[in-house]
Amino acid sequence: MSTFRTLFNHPLSKGFFILVWLILFALLLHRDYFIRTIDIREAAALDRARRIEYQGIYFNNKKIGYVENQFTPGEENRLVVRQKAFMNLNIAGQIHPISLDLEALLDQQDKLKQFAFDFSSPFYTMTAEGRVEGDLVSFSLDTGNSVISDKVRLNAPPMLSTSRRSFLLSQGIKAGEKIRVPWFDPLSLTAKESLIEYRGKERILIENRVYNLHRFTELFAGTRVNSWLDDDGNVIKEESPAGFVFIREPEFKARQLDDKSPELLSAVSVKVKGQMPELAARQTMRYRLTLPPEGDFDLDGGRQRFADSVLTITREKLPAGLTDETSPCSGTQTALQPSPYIQSGSAEIIEISLQITANLQSPLQKAEAIAHWVYETLEKRPVIGLPDALTTLKAGIGDCNEHAALFAALARAAGIPTKIAAGVVYHKKGFYYHAWNEVCISGQWITLDATTNQFPADLSHLRFVEGELQEQIRIGSLLNVLQIEPLAD
Repeated sequence: MSTFRTLFNHPLSKGFFILVWLILFALLLHRDYFIRTIDIREAAALDRARRIEYQGIYFNNKKIGYVENQFTPGEENRLVVRQKAFMNLNIAGQIHPISLDLEALLDQQDKLKQFAFDFSSPFYTMTAEGRVEGDLVSFSLDTGNSVISDKVRLNAPPMLSTSRRSFLLSQGIKAGEKIRVPWFDPLSLTAKESLIEYRGKERILIENRVYNLHRFTELFAGTRVNSWLDDDGNVIKEESPAGFVFIREPEFKARQLDDKSPELLSAVSVKVKGQMPELAARQTMRYRLTLPPEGDFDLDGGRQRFADSVLTITREKLPAGLTDETSPCSGTQTALQPSPYIQSGSAEIIEISLQITANLQSPLQKAEAIAHWVYETLEKRPVIGLPDALTTLKAGIGDCNEHAALFAALARAAGIPTKIAAGVVYHKKGFYYHAWNEVCISGQWITLDATTNQFPADLSHLRFVEGELQEQIRIGSLLNVLQIEPLAD
């Protein structure tokens, strides 16, 4: 893949956006599996009779999939909840079938006791299972190439409310009032807290029919989701800025997918206001940004400075010498540690890292060698799944997510502090969502893009988030909101 150069003709940034889009979809799908900070009596709200419900999934007014929710009484007054989802995603003209399957077991108080989750897409499958003790969720994730075990502690024991949310209406909540909701997502295996506000009743047109429904607005990870409930607490419609909409439908209608799915990437690329100058000879570049009012981003630090809505990026200079002396950077402690998805402490990662950096002394030489090895080794394909270094190493394929994860693991194993950055990069009159790395060399953080073999990365790499998937989800709040105006002066 040494001839690989462009973004749009290859899947380097495609997978990153699709992953964020898919995680936002899963949060919309699954976030209700977990407890609210209000006093509710779910046993009275959930009828335990066998019941199956369906929702159609729409994107740009085209049906791309459906969800099936099944509720089955179990032994000892327990409830088994089975949720299946299927989607056809059009990525650059190619259809990628995606399937999700979740089974959860609830106790008599409807608290989550255990779950099993399966996910499948082209080039990627995963299974996850977990158990809950109190407010602690312990789980394992198997990608077929690696097994990851971890724990997540919530603010309270998780519960299930599914698409029936009568608890929101049973509290006597008034328009303008808000409640906080801790939740856990089985797909990303991360926990966050959302804020739900009741907006009162409103008339809304859904599939040529007028409804008078209760509207709730939920804010999580900077992304605002609108839900409309009937008087019984059933979700009739739900929509997200990411572009997808859930609508409650009978089975025959939910399963009827449109023949052509809308292309996802072109729908959410960030258009440029004005003209983008040539960047090759520039040492600095300024951009005026229009951001979501409730977004939380990492715009300051390293080569970036943000003030008065203007982001200034200064091209880094690589150290002139190649000594083995190192100087610390801010935030290097976690940038050297392994994580469940950046397995820099595994024997396989360490062995490959040692092979790549054999006879090299300086961190600069090692970083360059590892970046070149990742760039040359990985076949560039969009992989829709959770990126982890070991799976990527064994599979040998990936887009920018996998390049960034594998580089981070190999570099940390070589003693180089490394972070993952996520944001946008410019190509062909627009900005596309992308992920890359930052490495600490001689006391400064320097950008490095192993997917495009750039060290440092060019001035069109605009970082919005630092961190792994649980942080990258904040990118979702930018979708259909972010505007970028290059300032060439």
